Amino acid sequence: MALSDKDLRSVQEARQMVERAHEAQQVWGFANQQKVDQVCEAMVQAAFLGAERLGRLAAEETGFGVPEHKKLKNEFASQHLWKRIKDIRTVGFIRKDETNRIYEIAWPMGVVGALIPSTNPTSTVINKILISVKARNGIVVAPHPSAVNCSLQTAKVMIDAAEGAGAPPGLINCLSTISLSGTQEMMAHKRTSVILATGGSDMVRVAHSQGKPAYGVGPGNVPAYVDRSADLEKAAKYIVASKAFDYSVICATEQAVVADRPIAGRLQQLMEGEGAYFVDETQAEALRKVLFNPDGSINVQSVGKSPQYLAALAGIRVPAHARILVAKLGTVGREEPLSREKMTTVLGWYESNGWEAGCERCIELINFGGRGHSLIIHATDEKVIMAFGLEKPVFRIGVNTMGTLGTIGLTTNVMPSLTLGPGGIGGSITGDNVGVYHLFNIKRMAFETSRPPEIAMRSGTTPSGPIYGPDPGEIESVVEEVVRQILRA
Repeated sequence: MALSDKDLRSVQEARQMVERAHEAQQVWGFANQQKVDQVCEAMVQAAFLGAERLGRLAAEETGFGVPEHKKLKNEFASQHLWKRIKDIRTVGFIRKDETNRIYEIAWPMGVVGALIPSTNPTSTVINKILISVKARNGIVVAPHPSAVNCSLQTAKVMIDAAEGAGAPPGLINCLSTISLSGTQEMMAHKRTSVILATGGSDMVRVAHSQGKPAYGVGPGNVPAYVDRSADLEKAAKYIVASKAFDYSVICATEQAVVADRPIAGRLQQLMEGEGAYFVDETQAEALRKVLFNPDGSINVQSVGKSPQYLAALAGIRVPAHARILVAKLGTVGREEPLSREKMTTVLGWYESNGWEAGCERCIELINFGGRGHSLIIHATDEKVIMAFGLEKPVFRIGVNTMGTLGTIGLTTNVMPSLTLGPGGIGGSITGDNVGVYHLFNIKRMAFETSRPPEIAMRSGTTPSGPIYGPDPGEIESVVEEVVRQILRA
């Protein structure tokens, strides 16, 4: 297929930026820890100060989410993340094990190719630039086509601050002419060392097909199990607030409640008090038609929208005070579209009698589009909590916390990140919250701690063949000693 003029410009821009990042990284790779942290600190302060403006730009350009919540995510991706990683050594000797005589040395990857989603564009740009530069890498950012301007503006904030603090020009780059060809060129370029892929499943698959290291994300069909032992008031408050946060565009947002039957009625009442509106079956059917396309893919028009917007789109009426919409469901799978991941303010609702049944329902949901990602459990019974932790095929299990903010590390102590790996079962190389540790390699200097075995010091063969018996020198010594004894006699 012939490339358009825009495609060609995008490809050329990608090539130039990767080369610029490589040249700058050759200098930055020799920066000392003090200089690295000085540059990162400057970027953090600039991004934090610009958090509100950049969040507003993201909401206006994409049409997704809530500006105030995007501001919070920008603050999280800058200041909160920096507090966790500022003391991590990324230069020179990072660990000396004197007992085992192994010294570990940090070594940067090179150039990071970073894909940016439309759902969390500015916060993801901040996040990926910060961890890349902290690890002494260069970076080229490839924005989503619907989030180009806000991504460019965010990158500019980081670039100006970094270069003002002493980073070499060209270390941080952001594509401005966006096309599939250009983004693929950025990823495939020989100077690109590692790919950070956050975005739609198709682009993540392309990232994994480049024949080089790639950290990708996966869909998050996150169930929230509420046990009979849970603090129901807290669970109701957290679930509604989490699903309403930034209109549900974070991939770890709750997608369905699985309520233990004895407490289901009370939980519903409490959630209604927090702003959850439970739709009837006619309304649910209208939502099915507008949230998803006939092939099961998400209708982009429904992503990151308020309940009132969705109601207007679906031709139904919901209260003005509704923060989220909840649909009671009975099955999981293709025949029930609302059991899929819904990147908007619609939540599924299931009831199960006992934690064992709830466990099975959660696994069904996870296997239907959320393998390896996340799960939330509200309970105080330690037996139930531990059983869920051991049995669920996910790599983030939030206990009595919000799905959105707990899994990314704002309300828990997991590593702060907006790139959440779903592990091997989810098609990724890692199940971690991807951070600075994933962007540098470790060299190991290992000193001898024991002498080699004697057999290892001998030649492997003799003129007549392999050595299988005693060493020929030893045989000769024995023979000489026997001859001396005979002569003495």
